[in-house]
Amino acid sequence: MDLITSTDALAAACARLAAHPFVTVDTEFLRETTYYPKLCLIQMAGPDPDDAFLIDPLAEGISLDPFMALMADPAVTKVFHSARQDLEIVWNIGQMVPAPLFDTQIAAMVCGYGDSVSYEQLVNDLAKARVDKSSRFTDWSRRPLTEAQLTYALSDVTYLVTVYQELLAQLQKSGRLAWLSEEMAVLTAPETYQADPENAWRRLVGRLRKPKEVAVLMEIAAWREREAQSRDVPRGRILKDDAVVDLAVSAPRNVEALGRLRSIPNGFERSRTGGDILEAVERGLARDPSTVPAPERSRGRGAAGAVVELLKVLLKAIAEEEGVAPKIIATVDELEAIAESDSADVPSLKGWRRTLFGEKALALKNGEFGLVLERGRVKVRPIHAAAAATAPV
Repeated sequence: MDLITSTDALAAACARLAAHPFVTVDTEFLRETTYYPKLCLIQMAGPDPDDAFLIDPLAEGISLDPFMALMADPAVTKVFHSARQDLEIVWNIGQMVPAPLFDTQIAAMVCGYGDSVSYEQLVNDLAKARVDKSSRFTDWSRRPLTEAQLTYALSDVTYLVTVYQELLAQLQKSGRLAWLSEEMAVLTAPETYQADPENAWRRLVGRLRKPKEVAVLMEIAAWREREAQSRDVPRGRILKDDAVVDLAVSAPRNVEALGRLRSIPNGFERSRTGGDILEAVERGLARDPSTVPAPERSRGRGAAGAVVELLKVLLKAIAEEEGVAPKIIATVDELEAIAESDSADVPSLKGWRRTLFGEKALALKNGEFGLVLERGRVKVRPIHAAAAATAPV
């Protein structure tokens, strides 16, 4: 299990893997002290047991160009488990997203393994093996890596070969392989990984209601995001989320008002950063109210709340009957949107999800379908059938 530490050795390994129809990929990284994840190890494997490799991206002089070329090869499917963070790393390296792509966590949801099933569970169920997790939270940036770390890292891609093959066979047999396309389209879209400071406010806006507060939040959050990116430190090192929200609500306009906020560290208000914050507040207050997105009103109350609860029961019943994880069909936010509007622009009212769930959800909401209990299981029936099933004999 020698680490690949040279560009030539990496190129040779990638050439071997490029001869296969698919390659399994994983990464080990650290991001506790940085904004951008620090790549510490790359693992790759092909269907041939001899084609399993560990690459040291921290090795002096190594170029990852061969790895990036393989990630861009349209003839090779790139297989990840819970791919989002790994893909973010690849994007940060080369401003590209691997394609074609297969995420075994999402595939497992379609195959009925539940929401966000772990890699260890899939290895246990499909590869009939166990993963030693003792090295999971070790420091992957330290050299040399231990034999235990290397063994653990390699198992993340060697067992993934069997997991992928088993899930692919199940999807092909059920005719649901196309169901993955929408999820893969989101994962492979560049905008998924482009951290635009101007959109940073969206993570926190749920706590606010007034347009003025949202306007200030937009400016403070964008300033914090730019600072975190330029310094390559976590957002919280610049300013905690609670402090950002406090600033949006209180909108301090001078040093004294800024210093009175409990969420702001002592002396912070008289620093250069304090001045930057006050300038951001002023920019927010100067925004034209008509350009400020209106905060979403609270959902899930009153009659709409009752509809959402019914839709949750319907979703669970359909998911159980079809052997699909509920999360892959619809989220709670989508159910709330459907409760409010028959024409909600949500994935669960489009494509295969609409056929599987969306049409029934609208029919249930509009009184055309009902839920009945048959032999201990919830079933969806036309309203006349539902009435007949519950009528006294």
